[in-house]
Amino acid sequence: MSGFLITGTDTEIGKTFVSTLLVKLLVEENLKVVGMKPIASGAKNIDGELKNEDALSLIRVANVTDDYKNINPYVFEPAISPHLAAEQAGIEIELDTIKKSFDQLDKKSDVVVVEGVGGWYAPLSSHTTVADLAETLQLPIILVVGLRLGCLNHALLTAQAIRQSGLAVAGWVANHVQKDFLSSDKNISTLKDYLNDFPFLGSVPHQSNHNNDCSLHHLNKKTLINGLCLKK
Repeated sequence: MSGFLITGTDTEIGKTFVSTLLVKLLVEENLKVVGMKPIASGAKNIDGELKNEDALSLIRVANVTDDYKNINPYVFEPAISPHLAAEQAGIEIELDTIKKSFDQLDKKSDVVVVEGVGGWYAPLSSHTTVADLAETLQLPIILVVGLRLGCLNHALLTAQAIRQSGLAVAGWVANHVQKDFLSSDKNISTLKDYLNDFPFLGSVPHQSNHNNDCSLHHLNKKTLINGLCLKK
């Protein structure tokens, strides 16, 4: 089993963007890579099947393919919290189901890049969160910090929760989600001090400033590859 679970300090902080960059970088290393979005809210009917754009983005950049239902086992049309969307649909998100899909992807690839949903404690049901998903998959964690006002508090709280889980941490990424965020360099410096036990994987510019391929060069490839060897 080899891969990463990508989590974030919040929703809409660039987990999908960073996840696709990671997939591209690993593909460049001649690895067989597949992306997985276990749970997604906000989907459209495409050819009679609900599909989520985040999951499709991961599919586009990967060099390993599989059934959509394995890549995105739980997909819901309304763009609301997954546990609420599941409740509306009359189903419960089962971690065992996600693990079975993950195992199928793991068998045919070198690396599975799993993108979480929301933040670390985003509810998946009345009794499970993304943290429980991480515990089930036992993958090294990559934390995406969306650089905006409030990110320091969110990052430190999330990092502390990840530490308490005992799971391996492959590193963290600073993602410029706001084009003109003031003092971004100083915020990154502060985060490096407080997250000194989390390897720093790089700072990704705002998407309007660089194309995706240029953004690849802002990630530390060596540190990322080393993260594949981590275990709990």
